[in-house]
Amino acid sequence: MQQNRTLPAASGGPAPSARRPHRLPSRLTRACLAALLAAGGLVAAQATGAQAAGAPAVSAPAVAANPYERGPAPTNASIEATRGSYAVSQTSVSSLAVSGFGGGTVYYPTSTSDGTFGAVAISPGYTASQSSIAWLGPRLASQGFVVFTIDTLTTLDQPDSRGRQLLAALDYLTQRSSVRTRIDSTRLGVMGHSMGGGGTLEAAKSRPSLQAAIPLTGWNLDTTWPEIKTPTLIVGADGDTIAPVATHSEPFYRSLPSTLDKAYLELRGATHFTPNSSNTTIAKYSVSWLKRFIDNDTRYEQFLCPLPRASLTIAEYRGNCPHTS
Repeated sequence: MQQNRTLPAASGGPAPSARRPHRLPSRLTRACLAALLAAGGLVAAQATGAQAAGAPAVSAPAVAANPYERGPAPTNASIEATRGSYAVSQTSVSSLAVSGFGGGTVYYPTSTSDGTFGAVAISPGYTASQSSIAWLGPRLASQGFVVFTIDTLTTLDQPDSRGRQLLAALDYLTQRSSVRTRIDSTRLGVMGHSMGGGGTLEAAKSRPSLQAAIPLTGWNLDTTWPEIKTPTLIVGADGDTIAPVATHSEPFYRSLPSTLDKAYLELRGATHFTPNSSNTTIAKYSVSWLKRFIDNDTRYEQFLCPLPRASLTIAEYRGNCPHTS
């Protein structure tokens, strides 16, 4: 718990001495003192004139902190951890209580002392339910986001439908949900796996005001996305045979505008279904991307720029640095 301390007001200087000033030893010294007093009088007169004219006092410019920063300064260990600094609560949303999508589960930081949070809606893939991407809920929420893992209207919904459902879920989250007062409705993002990843691109195309998009081994027959204005992190898998990177994630990335803040992360030794299980590499770069672009938190830029190098878990990473959004 922070303790408020009241600092004493600045006191005035010592009381002027009642003693007579020492006699000046020479005419030269008296002349110097007269010059200094005259200069001081000019400065005082200028200051008095400015105040009389109602001019504001000049002070050093303050450096404003980012009002959207949430949580302590990040480290490599903190973004790889299975839980961040926030305790998390969750609430279920029945499909009977919503329209436009199939309900889901909301994960959110329990504390309200930091103000509102950005929010992310996440869609599962083809034939899957929210349980397939449930691990992302508490992991992202504990880093300082409200996260909505959704069920879709049917498990066979195509990407364009899933995109509309992601947006419907965000609208519910910010307008009707029990946690709406905890959310800053101007700071929203979307994620999704497989057809949910394709839906993520559809949602970003339809709503340019979104702050971040992350398709995970995305599938979509439309491979060109020059209309997208949302900072987008494409995640592919080198062993994906359902949505091979050569025909999905790579052309998705290449088609994004060159002026857009974008990145392509290809997981090494991974399959189409790798995003369905807890994965440190996916979490690390998803947290960094969401923090950087939903929260405008440049403390996370260090994990994205310079571009991460190939490693035991990263087959390839492309992107444009430094980011400008």
